Amino acid sequence: MTRILIVEDDVPFGTMLKTFLIKRDYEVELVFSGLEAFKKLKETAFNLILSDVRLPDTNGLDVLKKVKAENAETQVIIMTSYAEISMAVEAMKIGAFDYVSKPFRPESILQTIENALTHTQVKPEKEKKQAKPLSKPAATPKETSFVKGVSEAALKLSDYIQLVAPTNMSVLIMGESGTGKEQVAKSIHEQSKRAGEPFIAVDCGAIPRELASSEFFGHLKGSFTGAINDKTGHFEAANGGTLFLDEIGNLSYELQVQLLRALQERKIKPVGSNNELHVDIRVITATNEDLAQAVKDGEFREDLYHRLNEFSIKVPSLKERKEDLMLFAEYFLDEANTELEKNVIGFTESAIEAFKNYNWPGNLRELKNMVKRAALLAQDEMIPLKVLPHEIATANHTNTETEYGLFKNKNEEQLILDALEKSGGNKSKAARLLSIDRKTLYNKLKQYNIKL
Repeated sequence: MTRILIVEDDVPFGTMLKTFLIKRDYEVELVFSGLEAFKKLKETAFNLILSDVRLPDTNGLDVLKKVKAENAETQVIIMTSYAEISMAVEAMKIGAFDYVSKPFRPESILQTIENALTHTQVKPEKEKKQAKPLSKPAATPKETSFVKGVSEAALKLSDYIQLVAPTNMSVLIMGESGTGKEQVAKSIHEQSKRAGEPFIAVDCGAIPRELASSEFFGHLKGSFTGAINDKTGHFEAANGGTLFLDEIGNLSYELQVQLLRALQERKIKPVGSNNELHVDIRVITATNEDLAQAVKDGEFREDLYHRLNEFSIKVPSLKERKEDLMLFAEYFLDEANTELEKNVIGFTESAIEAFKNYNWPGNLRELKNMVKRAALLAQDEMIPLKVLPHEIATANHTNTETEYGLFKNKNEEQLILDALEKSGGNKSKAARLLSIDRKTLYNKLKQYNIKL
Protein backbone atom coordinates (compact mmCIF):
# COMPACT_ATOMS: atom_id res chain seq x y z
CA MET A 1 0.00 0.00 0.00
CA THR A 2 1.34 3.43 -0.98
CA ARG A 3 1.51 5.82 1.99
CA ILE A 4 0.98 9.56 1.47
CA LEU A 5 1.33 12.29 4.09
CA ILE A 6 -0.60 15.53 3.51
CA VAL A 7 0.67 18.59 5.41
CA GLU A 8 -2.02 21.25 5.04
CA ASP A 9 -3.36 23.77 7.57
CA ASP A 10 -6.51 24.44 5.50
CA VAL A 11 -8.63 21.78 7.22
CA PRO A 12 -11.51 21.56 4.67
CA PHE A 13 -9.15 21.44 1.69
CA GLY A 14 -6.82 18.92 3.36
CA THR A 15 -9.75 16.70 4.34
CA MET A 16 -11.17 16.83 0.81
CA LEU A 17 -7.79 15.90 -0.66
CA LYS A 18 -7.35 13.06 1.84
CA THR A 19 -10.81 11.64 1.07
CA PHE A 20 -10.16 11.86 -2.63
CA LEU A 21 -6.84 9.98 -2.42
CA ILE A 22 -8.22 7.31 -0.07
CA LYS A 23 -10.89 6.59 -2.69
CA ARG A 24 -7.99 6.05 -5.13
CA ASP A 25 -6.66 3.28 -2.85
CA TYR A 26 -3.86 5.30 -1.25
CA GLU A 27 -3.15 5.09 2.49
CA VAL A 28 -3.29 8.73 3.58
CA GLU A 29 -2.40 10.61 6.76
CA LEU A 30 -3.33 14.30 7.23
CA VAL A 31 -1.60 16.73 9.60
CA PHE A 32 -2.08 20.47 10.00
CA SER A 33 1.35 21.76 11.08
CA GLY A 34 5.07 21.23 10.59
CA LEU A 35 5.45 19.90 14.15
CA GLU A 36 2.82 17.21 13.52
CA ALA A 37 4.50 16.38 10.22
CA PHE A 38 7.92 15.92 11.86
CA LYS A 39 6.34 13.64 14.46
CA LYS A 40 4.60 11.52 11.81
CA LEU A 41 7.80 11.24 9.78
CA LYS A 42 9.57 9.74 12.80
CA GLU A 43 6.80 7.20 13.34
CA THR A 44 6.00 6.14 9.79
CA ALA A 45 7.75 5.76 6.43
CA PHE A 46 5.87 7.53 3.64
CA ASN A 47 6.27 7.12 -0.11
CA LEU A 48 5.13 10.67 -0.89
CA ILE A 49 4.65 13.95 0.96
CA LEU A 50 2.18 16.62 -0.17
CA SER A 51 3.00 19.80 1.74
CA ASP A 52 1.57 23.30 1.66
CA VAL A 53 4.33 25.90 1.44
CA ARG A 54 2.87 28.02 4.24
CA LEU A 55 2.22 26.37 7.60
CA PRO A 56 1.32 27.87 11.02
CA ASP A 57 4.64 27.01 12.68
CA THR A 58 7.08 26.60 9.78
CA ASN A 59 6.98 26.27 5.97
CA GLY A 60 6.95 23.53 3.41
CA LEU A 61 10.62 24.06 2.58
CA ASP A 62 11.60 22.98 6.11
CA VAL A 63 9.46 19.86 5.74
CA LEU A 64 11.09 19.21 2.37
CA LYS A 65 14.63 19.60 3.79
CA LYS A 66 13.92 17.20 6.66
CA VAL A 67 12.37 14.59 4.37
CA LYS A 68 15.30 14.72 1.94
CA ALA A 69 17.85 14.62 4.76
CA GLU A 70 16.33 11.46 6.23
CA ASN A 71 15.33 9.64 3.03
CA ALA A 72 16.26 11.08 -0.35
CA GLU A 73 14.05 8.52 -2.13
CA THR A 74 10.85 9.95 -0.60
CA GLN A 75 9.27 12.31 -3.09
CA VAL A 76 7.81 15.66 -2.07
CA ILE A 77 5.24 17.73 -3.95
CA ILE A 78 4.84 21.31 -2.78
CA MET A 79 1.44 23.02 -2.89
CA THR A 80 1.71 26.75 -3.43
CA SER A 81 -0.14 29.77 -4.74
CA TYR A 82 0.93 31.76 -7.81
CA ALA A 83 1.99 34.55 -5.48
CA GLU A 84 4.71 32.25 -4.10
CA ILE A 85 6.45 31.25 -7.32
CA SER A 86 9.89 32.11 -5.93
CA MET A 87 9.38 29.64 -3.08
CA ALA A 88 8.33 27.00 -5.60
CA VAL A 89 11.57 27.57 -7.49
CA GLU A 90 13.54 27.23 -4.25
CA ALA A 91 11.68 24.01 -3.47
CA MET A 92 12.65 22.57 -6.87
CA LYS A 93 16.28 23.42 -6.20
CA ILE A 94 16.21 21.75 -2.79
CA GLY A 95 14.82 18.55 -4.29
CA ALA A 96 11.02 18.71 -4.57
CA PHE A 97 9.69 16.48 -7.31
CA ASP A 98 7.24 19.11 -8.49
CA TYR A 99 4.87 21.79 -7.30
CA VAL A 100 1.18 22.39 -7.89
CA SER A 101 -0.46 25.78 -7.77
CA LYS A 102 -3.52 26.31 -5.61
CA PRO A 103 -6.40 26.37 -5.97
CA PHE A 104 -6.64 23.10 -7.90
CA ARG A 105 -9.12 20.28 -8.24
CA PRO A 106 -7.89 17.00 -6.71
CA GLU A 107 -8.24 15.23 -10.07
CA SER A 108 -5.58 17.49 -11.56
CA ILE A 109 -2.88 16.30 -9.17
CA LEU A 110 -3.29 12.56 -9.76
CA GLN A 111 -0.87 12.40 -12.70
CA THR A 112 1.77 14.35 -10.76
CA ILE A 113 1.44 11.94 -7.84
CA GLU A 114 1.72 8.92 -10.11
CA ASN A 115 4.79 10.38 -11.81
CA ALA A 116 6.41 11.06 -8.45
CA LEU A 117 5.73 7.54 -7.17
CA THR A 118 7.33 5.95 -10.23
CA HIS A 119 10.36 8.26 -9.97
CA THR A 120 12.90 6.38 -7.87
CA GLN A 121 16.06 8.42 -8.33
CA VAL A 122 16.62 11.99 -7.20
CA LYS A 123 17.72 14.21 -10.06
CA PRO A 124 21.10 15.91 -9.80
CA GLU A 125 21.12 19.71 -9.53
CA LYS A 126 22.00 20.19 -13.18
CA GLU A 127 19.05 18.12 -14.37
CA LYS A 128 16.69 19.99 -12.08
CA LYS A 129 17.71 23.27 -13.67
CA GLN A 130 17.00 21.89 -17.11
CA ALA A 131 13.66 20.47 -16.10
CA LYS A 132 11.78 23.77 -16.54
CA PRO A 133 9.92 23.36 -13.24
CA LEU A 134 7.72 26.38 -13.85
CA SER A 135 5.86 24.88 -16.78
CA LYS A 136 2.11 25.19 -16.38
CA PRO A 137 -0.09 22.13 -15.94
CA ALA A 138 -0.68 20.25 -19.17
CA ALA A 139 -3.78 21.56 -20.91
CA THR A 140 -6.33 19.49 -22.72
CA PRO A 141 -6.38 19.91 -26.51
CA LYS A 142 -9.37 22.27 -26.34
CA GLU A 143 -7.73 24.54 -23.78
CA THR A 144 -4.28 25.04 -25.24
CA SER A 145 -4.89 28.64 -26.31
CA PHE A 146 -6.87 29.81 -23.29
CA VAL A 147 -5.56 30.27 -19.75
CA LYS A 148 -8.53 30.16 -17.39
CA GLY A 149 -7.02 31.89 -14.36
CA VAL A 150 -7.94 31.49 -10.70
CA SER A 151 -9.38 34.90 -9.76
CA GLU A 152 -13.10 35.40 -9.17
CA ALA A 153 -13.37 37.42 -12.41
CA ALA A 154 -11.57 34.65 -14.34
CA LEU A 155 -13.79 31.91 -12.93
CA LYS A 156 -16.90 33.91 -13.83
CA LEU A 157 -15.55 34.38 -17.38
CA SER A 158 -14.86 30.65 -17.67
CA ASP A 159 -18.37 29.83 -16.43
CA TYR A 160 -19.90 32.11 -19.06
CA ILE A 161 -17.81 30.53 -21.81
CA GLN A 162 -18.84 27.01 -20.78
CA LEU A 163 -22.47 28.12 -20.56
CA VAL A 164 -22.77 29.71 -24.00
CA ALA A 165 -20.28 27.60 -26.01
CA PRO A 166 -22.60 24.61 -26.71
CA THR A 167 -25.38 26.89 -27.99
CA ASN A 168 -25.60 28.59 -31.36
CA MET A 169 -26.14 32.07 -29.89
CA SER A 170 -24.32 35.10 -31.24
CA VAL A 171 -21.87 36.38 -28.63
CA LEU A 172 -20.62 39.94 -28.13
CA ILE A 173 -17.28 40.03 -26.28
CA MET A 174 -16.44 43.35 -24.63
CA GLY A 175 -13.19 44.43 -23.03
CA GLU A 176 -10.18 46.71 -23.18
CA SER A 177 -7.53 46.28 -25.87
CA GLY A 178 -5.12 43.48 -25.11
CA THR A 179 -7.38 41.54 -22.73
CA GLY A 180 -7.50 38.45 -24.95
CA LYS A 181 -10.92 38.78 -26.58
CA GLU A 182 -9.89 36.64 -29.56
CA GLN A 183 -8.67 33.88 -27.24
CA VAL A 184 -12.07 33.95 -25.53
CA ALA A 185 -13.75 33.65 -28.95
CA LYS A 186 -11.50 30.71 -29.86
CA SER A 187 -12.29 29.03 -26.57
CA ILE A 188 -16.03 29.38 -27.24
CA HIS A 189 -15.53 27.86 -30.70
CA GLU A 190 -13.34 25.02 -29.40
CA GLN A 191 -15.93 24.09 -26.77
CA SER A 192 -18.84 24.28 -29.22
CA LYS A 193 -20.40 21.71 -31.56
CA ARG A 194 -18.56 23.47 -34.40
CA ALA A 195 -15.12 22.75 -32.93
CA GLY A 196 -13.94 20.71 -35.93
CA GLU A 197 -15.03 23.37 -38.42
CA PRO A 198 -13.27 26.62 -39.49
CA PHE A 199 -12.66 29.51 -37.12
CA ILE A 200 -12.21 32.64 -39.23
CA ALA A 201 -11.01 35.80 -37.44
CA VAL A 202 -11.49 39.19 -39.12
CA ASP A 203 -10.18 42.56 -37.93
CA CYS A 204 -12.93 44.90 -39.03
CA GLY A 205 -10.70 47.93 -38.51
CA ALA A 206 -8.11 46.67 -41.01
CA ILE A 207 -10.45 46.25 -44.01
CA PRO A 208 -10.47 49.13 -46.54
CA ARG A 209 -14.01 50.46 -46.88
CA GLU A 210 -14.10 50.03 -50.67
CA LEU A 211 -13.09 46.35 -50.39
CA ALA A 212 -15.25 45.43 -47.42
CA SER A 213 -18.08 43.76 -49.39
CA SER A 214 -15.57 41.67 -51.33
CA GLU A 215 -13.72 40.67 -48.15
CA PHE A 216 -16.88 39.52 -46.39
CA PHE A 217 -18.88 38.03 -49.26
CA GLY A 218 -16.30 37.30 -51.96
CA HIS A 219 -16.33 38.30 -55.61
CA LEU A 220 -16.22 36.88 -59.11
CA LYS A 221 -13.36 37.43 -61.53
CA GLY A 222 -13.82 40.67 -63.48
CA SER A 223 -16.57 42.02 -61.22
CA PHE A 224 -14.53 45.18 -60.62
CA THR A 225 -11.16 46.63 -61.55
CA GLY A 226 -8.47 44.51 -59.94
CA ALA A 227 -10.66 41.41 -59.55
CA ILE A 228 -8.34 39.14 -61.53
CA ASN A 229 -9.53 35.94 -59.82
CA ASP A 230 -12.57 34.62 -57.98
CA LYS A 231 -12.35 35.32 -54.27
CA THR A 232 -13.89 33.39 -51.39
CA GLY A 233 -15.24 35.78 -48.75
CA HIS A 234 -15.01 35.37 -44.98
CA PHE A 235 -18.62 34.19 -44.69
CA GLU A 236 -18.13 31.37 -47.16
CA ALA A 237 -14.74 30.46 -45.65
CA ALA A 238 -16.36 30.14 -42.21
CA ASN A 239 -19.29 28.04 -43.50
CA GLY A 240 -20.12 25.37 -40.94
CA GLY A 241 -17.91 27.03 -38.33
CA THR A 242 -17.44 30.32 -36.52
CA LEU A 243 -16.86 33.83 -37.89
CA PHE A 244 -15.13 36.11 -35.38
CA LEU A 245 -15.45 39.83 -36.14
CA ASP A 246 -13.01 41.83 -34.02
CA GLU A 247 -13.57 45.56 -33.41
CA ILE A 248 -17.06 45.34 -34.87
CA GLY A 249 -17.64 49.02 -34.08
CA ASN A 250 -15.37 49.99 -36.99
CA LEU A 251 -17.80 48.72 -39.66
CA SER A 252 -19.23 51.33 -42.00
CA TYR A 253 -22.99 51.92 -41.83
CA GLU A 254 -23.40 50.51 -45.35
CA LEU A 255 -21.64 47.27 -44.43
CA GLN A 256 -23.70 47.02 -41.24
CA VAL A 257 -26.81 46.82 -43.44
CA GLN A 258 -25.26 44.06 -45.58
CA LEU A 259 -24.08 42.16 -42.52
CA LEU A 260 -27.51 42.31 -40.89
CA ARG A 261 -29.16 40.90 -44.03
CA ALA A 262 -26.62 38.09 -44.27
CA LEU A 263 -27.16 37.14 -40.61
CA GLN A 264 -30.95 37.27 -40.86
CA GLU A 265 -31.30 35.29 -44.07
CA ARG A 266 -28.13 33.17 -43.76
CA LYS A 267 -27.50 33.96 -47.42
CA ILE A 268 -24.74 35.90 -49.15
CA LYS A 269 -24.21 37.11 -52.68
CA PRO A 270 -20.58 37.50 -53.89
CA VAL A 271 -19.82 40.79 -55.65
CA GLY A 272 -20.60 40.37 -59.36
CA SER A 273 -22.72 37.25 -58.87
CA ASN A 274 -26.47 36.77 -59.32
CA ASN A 275 -26.52 33.59 -57.25
CA GLU A 276 -26.99 33.49 -53.51
CA LEU A 277 -25.04 31.08 -51.33
CA HIS A 278 -26.50 29.57 -48.19
CA VAL A 279 -24.15 29.76 -45.21
CA ASP A 280 -24.34 28.14 -41.79
CA ILE A 281 -22.16 30.12 -39.42
CA ARG A 282 -22.02 31.24 -35.83
CA VAL A 283 -20.98 34.86 -35.36
CA ILE A 284 -18.89 36.03 -32.43
CA THR A 285 -17.99 39.71 -32.28
CA ALA A 286 -15.70 41.78 -30.08
CA THR A 287 -15.29 45.45 -29.29
CA ASN A 288 -13.38 47.75 -26.96
CA GLU A 289 -15.95 50.49 -27.55
CA ASP A 290 -19.30 51.15 -25.91
CA LEU A 291 -21.58 49.83 -28.65
CA ALA A 292 -24.71 50.68 -26.69
CA GLN A 293 -23.61 54.32 -26.68
CA ALA A 294 -22.76 54.08 -30.39
CA VAL A 295 -26.34 52.94 -30.99
CA LYS A 296 -27.67 55.95 -29.05
CA ASP A 297 -25.39 58.23 -31.08
CA GLY A 298 -26.70 56.76 -34.34
CA GLU A 299 -23.30 55.35 -35.31
CA PHE A 300 -24.27 51.69 -35.03
CA ARG A 301 -27.52 50.08 -36.13
CA GLU A 302 -29.70 49.07 -33.20
CA ASP A 303 -31.17 46.03 -35.01
CA LEU A 304 -27.67 44.73 -35.82
CA TYR A 305 -26.55 45.37 -32.23
CA HIS A 306 -29.35 43.20 -30.86
CA ARG A 307 -28.68 40.52 -33.49
CA LEU A 308 -25.03 40.32 -32.43
CA ASN A 309 -25.71 40.66 -28.70
CA GLU A 310 -27.76 37.55 -27.96
CA PHE A 311 -25.25 36.89 -25.18
CA SER A 312 -22.56 39.29 -23.95
CA ILE A 313 -19.30 38.55 -22.12
CA LYS A 314 -17.10 41.14 -20.41
CA VAL A 315 -13.42 40.17 -20.41
CA PRO A 316 -11.77 41.62 -17.27
CA SER A 317 -8.70 43.80 -17.56
CA LEU A 318 -5.47 42.54 -16.00
CA LYS A 319 -5.75 45.01 -13.13
CA GLU A 320 -9.13 43.43 -12.29
CA ARG A 321 -7.58 39.97 -12.05
CA LYS A 322 -4.25 40.51 -10.29
CA GLU A 323 -4.45 37.00 -8.80
CA ASP A 324 -3.94 35.67 -12.35
CA LEU A 325 -0.96 37.90 -13.09
CA MET A 326 1.85 35.42 -12.34
CA LEU A 327 -0.12 32.57 -13.88
CA PHE A 328 -0.15 34.43 -17.20
CA ALA A 329 3.48 35.54 -16.75
CA GLU A 330 4.58 31.91 -16.34
CA TYR A 331 2.48 30.86 -19.33
CA PHE A 332 4.05 33.55 -21.50
CA LEU A 333 7.50 32.61 -20.18
CA ASP A 334 6.97 29.05 -21.36
CA GLU A 335 6.03 30.40 -24.80
CA ALA A 336 9.06 32.72 -24.86
CA ASN A 337 11.43 29.90 -23.86
CA THR A 338 10.16 27.78 -26.73
CA GLU A 339 10.30 30.58 -29.29
CA LEU A 340 13.67 31.97 -28.19
CA GLU A 341 15.21 28.56 -27.37
CA LYS A 342 16.00 29.71 -23.84
CA ASN A 343 15.58 28.01 -20.47
CA VAL A 344 14.61 30.76 -18.04
CA ILE A 345 12.79 29.16 -15.12
CA GLY A 346 11.14 32.10 -13.38
CA PHE A 347 11.25 35.60 -11.93
CA THR A 348 13.13 37.02 -8.96
CA GLU A 349 11.11 38.23 -5.98
CA SER A 350 11.86 41.87 -6.82
CA ALA A 351 10.63 41.35 -10.39
CA ILE A 352 7.43 39.71 -9.12
CA GLU A 353 6.87 42.62 -6.74
CA ALA A 354 7.27 45.09 -9.62
CA PHE A 355 4.75 43.07 -11.67
CA LYS A 356 2.21 43.34 -8.86
CA ASN A 357 2.76 47.07 -8.40
CA TYR A 358 2.37 47.93 -12.10
CA ASN A 359 -1.09 48.73 -13.48
CA TRP A 360 -0.74 46.97 -16.91
CA PRO A 361 -2.68 49.42 -19.12
CA GLY A 362 -1.84 47.22 -22.14
CA ASN A 363 -3.24 44.16 -20.36
CA LEU A 364 -2.20 40.66 -21.47
CA ARG A 365 -0.68 41.90 -24.73
CA GLU A 366 1.67 44.19 -22.80
CA LEU A 367 2.51 41.42 -20.32
CA LYS A 368 3.26 38.92 -23.09
CA ASN A 369 5.55 41.33 -24.95
CA MET A 370 7.33 42.33 -21.74
CA VAL A 371 7.95 38.73 -20.64
CA LYS A 372 9.31 37.82 -24.07
CA ARG A 373 11.67 40.81 -24.01
CA ALA A 374 12.78 40.03 -20.45
CA ALA A 375 13.41 36.38 -21.32
CA LEU A 376 15.59 37.47 -24.22
CA LEU A 377 17.62 39.82 -22.00
CA ALA A 378 17.92 37.47 -19.01
CA GLN A 379 21.44 36.07 -18.55
CA ASP A 380 20.61 33.69 -15.68
CA GLU A 381 17.89 31.23 -14.73
CA MET A 382 15.73 33.94 -13.19
CA ILE A 383 14.46 37.17 -14.75
CA PRO A 384 15.80 40.03 -12.59
CA LEU A 385 14.33 43.46 -11.95
CA LYS A 386 17.04 45.19 -14.00
CA VAL A 387 15.87 43.76 -17.36
CA LEU A 388 12.29 45.00 -16.94
CA PRO A 389 11.19 48.21 -18.71
CA HIS A 390 11.71 51.33 -16.58
CA GLU A 391 8.00 52.02 -16.04
CA ILE A 392 7.48 48.51 -14.65
CA ALA A 393 10.71 48.28 -12.66
CA THR A 394 9.97 51.58 -10.89
CA ALA A 395 6.24 50.99 -10.33
CA ASN A 396 4.96 51.23 -6.77
CA HIS A 397 1.60 50.79 -5.09
CA THR A 398 0.69 54.45 -5.59
CA ASN A 399 0.91 53.90 -9.36
CA THR A 400 -1.91 51.38 -9.27
CA GLU A 401 -5.64 51.86 -9.05
CA THR A 402 -6.03 49.09 -6.47
CA GLU A 403 -5.86 50.37 -2.94
CA TYR A 404 -5.91 46.97 -1.26
CA GLY A 405 -2.89 45.48 0.48
CA LEU A 406 -1.66 46.19 3.99
CA PHE A 407 0.89 49.02 4.03
CA LYS A 408 2.42 50.89 6.92
CA ASN A 409 1.03 54.22 5.78
CA LYS A 410 -2.52 52.95 5.42
CA ASN A 411 -5.29 52.35 7.91
CA GLU A 412 -5.17 48.57 8.18
CA GLU A 413 -8.49 48.26 9.95
CA GLN A 414 -10.31 50.29 7.30
CA LEU A 415 -8.64 48.36 4.48
CA ILE A 416 -9.77 45.10 6.06
CA LEU A 417 -13.32 46.38 6.47
CA ASP A 418 -13.37 47.57 2.85
CA ALA A 419 -12.12 44.20 1.60
CA LEU A 420 -14.69 42.32 3.69
CA GLU A 421 -17.45 44.55 2.33
CA LYS A 422 -16.27 44.08 -1.25
CA SER A 423 -16.09 40.30 -0.79
CA GLY A 424 -19.51 40.11 0.84
CA GLY A 425 -17.99 38.89 4.11
CA ASN A 426 -16.12 36.01 2.45
CA LYS A 427 -12.86 35.82 4.39
CA SER A 428 -10.96 33.85 1.75
CA LYS A 429 -11.83 36.40 -0.96
CA ALA A 430 -11.02 39.26 1.41
CA ALA A 431 -7.62 37.74 2.16
CA ARG A 432 -6.89 37.47 -1.56
CA LEU A 433 -7.88 41.12 -2.08
CA LEU A 434 -5.50 42.11 0.71
CA SER A 435 -2.71 39.87 -0.64
CA ILE A 436 -2.40 38.04 2.69
CA ASP A 437 -3.14 34.48 3.78
CA ARG A 438 -6.20 33.53 5.79
CA LYS A 439 -4.28 33.05 9.04
CA THR A 440 -2.96 36.61 8.87
CA LEU A 441 -6.46 37.89 8.19
CA TYR A 442 -7.86 35.98 11.17
CA ASN A 443 -5.15 37.44 13.40
CA LYS A 444 -5.94 40.94 12.15
CA LEU A 445 -9.68 40.42 12.73
CA LYS A 446 -8.89 39.41 16.29
CA GLN A 447 -6.43 42.31 16.73
CA TYR A 448 -9.02 44.92 15.65
CA ASN A 449 -11.93 43.04 17.27
CA ILE A 450 -13.77 42.81 13.96
CA LYS A 451 -16.67 40.36 14.25
CA LEU A 452 -18.61 38.94 11.34
